[in-house]
Amino acid sequence: MNKEMLMSETGRVAIVTGAARGLGAATARRLATDGFAVALVDLDEAGAKEVADSISASGGTALAAVADVSDAAAVAAVVTRIATELGPPTVLVNNAGITRDNLIFKMPEAEWDLVMAVHLRGAFLLTREVQKYMVEAKYGRIVNLSSTSALGNRGQANYSSAKAGLQGFTKTIAVELGKFGITSNSVAPGLIASEMTKATAERLGKSWDDYAAERAKAIPVGRVGVPEDIAHTVSFLVSEGAGFVSGQVIYVAGGPRT
Repeated sequence: MNKEMLMSETGRVAIVTGAARGLGAATARRLATDGFAVALVDLDEAGAKEVADSISASGGTALAAVADVSDAAAVAAVVTRIATELGPPTVLVNNAGITRDNLIFKMPEAEWDLVMAVHLRGAFLLTREVQKYMVEAKYGRIVNLSSTSALGNRGQANYSSAKAGLQGFTKTIAVELGKFGITSNSVAPGLIASEMTKATAERLGKSWDDYAAERAKAIPVGRVGVPEDIAHTVSFLVSEGAGFVSGQVIYVAGGPRT
């Protein structure tokens, strides 16, 4: 990022959910490097604080905050705290997510409901709470983390449905809030090396290295992704220069997806 762009971002406040590890942590670190004050929202207080402390140690501004993103009262409280301690948030990255994989005939209602609550309800609650600050500022950037699983994936009826729903949510928010200078986009990662995907490999009885090597054969660029690949994409979408990019779903998957 050039010096002029960095200066333009300085003073803006970004919220990243699910920021204690993986994609969220990498995104929080990248946005801090870009000049944002970053609020890291997660249920894992220790993990979020560790990432926030590392940002602060590198000269950035960060706040770790605990909240269940599916709880409306908790979301309202944490956003108020962030606005009070860091300033009005004008960037929101809805990254918090979980998996509860199961084939449809074995999937309990609780597993369906929980995945929907964290991904879809969480993004809705955060967006509804933060958009008022964006509308007041006549400026905002919203990025929702979807997935290539939105296109369908065996054993993930709940996760795939939630991620597909986020794409529709993204486009609708772009239409509703565009007139206030607010953009809304979605990033849909392919296979990324993270705790979540390593747990999938383990569940299949494979080592991560073997699983990644096998999956990489079907990826045009010949490798699996890393969290920084996603963080770079989010960095662009929340930048000043991305003001004419809205309502888009960007697949960051090492090759074309439709």
